[in-house]
Amino acid sequence: MIQPRTILKVADNTGAKTIRVFKILGGTRRRYAQLGDTVVASVQEAEPRKEVKKKDVIRAVIIRQKKAYRRSDGSYIRFDDNAAVIVDGLEPKGNRIFGPVARELRDRGFIKLISLAPEVL
Repeated sequence: MIQPRTILKVADNTGAKTIRVFKILGGTRRRYAQLGDTVVASVQEAEPRKEVKKKDVIRAVIIRQKKAYRRSDGSYIRFDDNAAVIVDGLEPKGNRIFGPVARELRDRGFIKLISLAPEVL
């Protein structure tokens, strides 16, 4: 359950370490985002001399969330942290992804993101 002002870890090598969500895409009164949703966020912490700088406004896809997510088969999946990957359309901006990724991203069209991930749960 990701909402505005939520701080997310960034799980790629674009240079951003944390981002703060300020808009959830997908409707005028959309309140929460979950696995596979796209959000607009600003970079809070970043590594020096990398692709993304502090205060940059970016779009990111939620790849992990602490809140249990109910799958269509009735099972639940949850992770230890809230994490996102910075994207440019459907393509990730970085070329590496760290940590596990939820299978739901495939249904949303993020095929390249799934192929870069070390583990798909």
